[in-house]
Amino acid sequence: MFSLLTDKLEDTFRKLRGLGKISESNIADALREIRLALLEADVDFKVAKDLIEAVKVRAMGEEVVKNVSPGQQIVKIFHDELAKILGGGASELDLSPPQRILMVGLNGAGKTTTSAKLAAWLKKQGKRPLLIALDLYRPAAVTQLQVLGQQLGVPVCVPPIGETDPVKATKAALVWLEAQGGGVAIFDTAGRQEVDEALLCELKQVRDLVQPRETLLVADAATGQQAVSVATKFHETVTITGLVMTKLDGDARGGALLSMRQVTGCPVKFLGVGEKIDQLEIFHPDRMAQRILGMGDVVSLVEKAAQEMDEKQAIGMMRRLEQNKFDLTDMLNQLRFMKKLGPLEGLLGMIPGMNKLKNMPGVDDKRMKHVEAIILSMTPKERAKPEILNGSRRKRIATGCGRPVMEINQLLKQFEMMKKLMSNKGAMAQMAGGLFGGGGPGGGMGGMGGMPQLPKGLMGKMPKSSKFGKGFRLGG
Repeated sequence: MFSLLTDKLEDTFRKLRGLGKISESNIADALREIRLALLEADVDFKVAKDLIEAVKVRAMGEEVVKNVSPGQQIVKIFHDELAKILGGGASELDLSPPQRILMVGLNGAGKTTTSAKLAAWLKKQGKRPLLIALDLYRPAAVTQLQVLGQQLGVPVCVPPIGETDPVKATKAALVWLEAQGGGVAIFDTAGRQEVDEALLCELKQVRDLVQPRETLLVADAATGQQAVSVATKFHETVTITGLVMTKLDGDARGGALLSMRQVTGCPVKFLGVGEKIDQLEIFHPDRMAQRILGMGDVVSLVEKAAQEMDEKQAIGMMRRLEQNKFDLTDMLNQLRFMKKLGPLEGLLGMIPGMNKLKNMPGVDDKRMKHVEAIILSMTPKERAKPEILNGSRRKRIATGCGRPVMEINQLLKQFEMMKKLMSNKGAMAQMAGGLFGGGGPGGGMGGMGGMPQLPKGLMGKMPKSSKFGKGFRLGG
C-alpha cells in the first residue's frame, strides 16, 4: 500500500532533516522530488501540482518553531496538507431510512466482493444487511453473491431466471425488500470494462428507482491515470456519496485514491486490504497520511489486535513471560495471532520505523508459513525444551517439514534472541511504551506531537494483569 511513494518520500525527507537550515533552494529541490514521486505513484498531475503548491506556500510563509528543525517542520506541513486532501476525519455511512446503498464501478474493481464485505462489516455493527444482485451481465456474478451471502448468513435477492433488464430486476428487488421487513439493503450493480453511455444510462435509471442514501464508487487502487475520468463520469451521472478503494494490498502505487478523492470531493469510506471477507477497513485520512509518510499507524494496529485478541490466552502468555517460560509453542501462537491481523507487509507498515523491513529477504508471509511448519514438525517435548534439539533431531524435523536444516538453525537462534528480549523487563517496558504512546523506539517525530494517542476505551480491551517492569502496566 503506497510503498513506492512512501519509500521515495522517506528518502527526500531524510535529506531535509539532515539540514540545519532550510533555504528557498532546498525547498524547491525537495518539492520537485516529491512531485515526481507523486506522479510515479499515479497521482493525477493537477492533484500533485495543487498539493505541492499548498506545501510551498506554507513552507515559505511559516516561521520555524523553536526546538523543531526546519526539515521536520516541512514534513509536518506536508503531513497536514496530505491529510487535508485525503479528507480530514473518517466519514460514517448514512444509514438513515430507507437504508439503501448502491454499489457502482467498473468490471474487476471488486464490487460483488466488496458488497459482501460491507454486509459482514454491518453485521458486526449489529445491523441487518440484505444483499441484492443486479449484475446481469458478468457470468456467475449472481451466483457469487449468493454463495457469499450464504457464508455470511445474509439474505440475498436474486433476479428471476432469464431476466436481462436491470430496471425490471430493480423493481422486483424493491418488492422483495418490502417483504423483508427492514434492513440495510446493498445493491450490487453491473459494470463494464470502460465507462460507456449504456452503462451510465442504466445506472441512472436504477439509482432513480432505488433512491439510495449512499452511492459508493468501488475503485481498484491500480486504476492509475484513468482514475480521474472514471470518478468524474460516475459522479456526474449518479452523484457519488463515497469511495471504496479495493486491492490496496496488491498495488504499490495507490495514487488513484488521492486523485479520486480530490476530483470528486467525496470521502473515502472504506479500504479493501485483502481477499478475505473481513478485510475491509474504515478509512481514516490522518492515519493514512502517517502511513504514506512512513510514520506508521499504531492506532489501527492496536484496534486490530484488540478485535482478534483472546483475553484469557493473552493473560496466560503474559504470566508465562513473567515466569520466563516462553517456549516454541508460545512462539507458534504468536505467529498465528499475527496471521489473524493480516499480511505481514501491512503490519510492518503500521509500525513506525519498520516500513523498510518489508523489503528484507526472509521477512514475508511465506517465511512465516515455513516457521510454522518447522515448529509443527517438532514433538511437544522438543517445543517445550529446544535445548534438546541435537543434530539428529534437527535432521528429522527438516525431513518432516521439507525445509533445510539451516532454516531450523536460524529459527532456533531467532527464538533464543526473542526469549532473551522478553526476559528483559526493562527492554519490554521501553518497547511497549513506544508502541502505546510513550517514549520508546520510534516514539514520534519532533514537531509532530509524538505518537498518536489511542482512542478512549480501546486500551480497556487489552489484558491488565501483566507488568513489564516497575511502574509500567499494559492497559492499566
